[in-house]
Amino acid sequence: MQTPELSASLEDYLETIFFLSREDGRARPKDIAEKMNVRAASVTGALRSLSEKGLVNYAPYASATLTEHGREVASKIAVKHEALLDFFKQVLGIEAEEAEEFACSMEHTIPDHILQRFVQFAEYTKHCARFDASWLENAEGYFCKAHGHERAQCAQCKLKQ
Repeated sequence: MQTPELSASLEDYLETIFFLSREDGRARPKDIAEKMNVRAASVTGALRSLSEKGLVNYAPYASATLTEHGREVASKIAVKHEALLDFFKQVLGIEAEEAEEFACSMEHTIPDHILQRFVQFAEYTKHCARFDASWLENAEGYFCKAHGHERAQCAQCKLKQ
């Protein structure tokens, strides 16, 4: 089944439903509105649109459930979000709130092949013995934890400032 075009807003609704429905498979419109900090009328409009696209099962005054295709699409969005969030927090040392904001905005535009490189790079930094670098608190660049170099090139790691 081909994935319908979704606006960033509808992707956010789909992702929210995905996370809210993990326990019992359902997401109440009230909970969606609360989580997204939007009005109930906005949730209703989004649920109708997602339902028309075959991604959500929705009836007025009832909880929403993801269709099989909706679950697949929402899962991909959630994976992008989590990968970007992890990259910003773990690799770049961005504070959680700011990392969340940028992950949410980038997940809608980043192509899958570029995201895959983000994920691979993040994994590399976790497991490569030669890449033992951290981002400086004052955002001036990387420093080498293994060799104690700050603000200078580490010849062993080849980190450049």
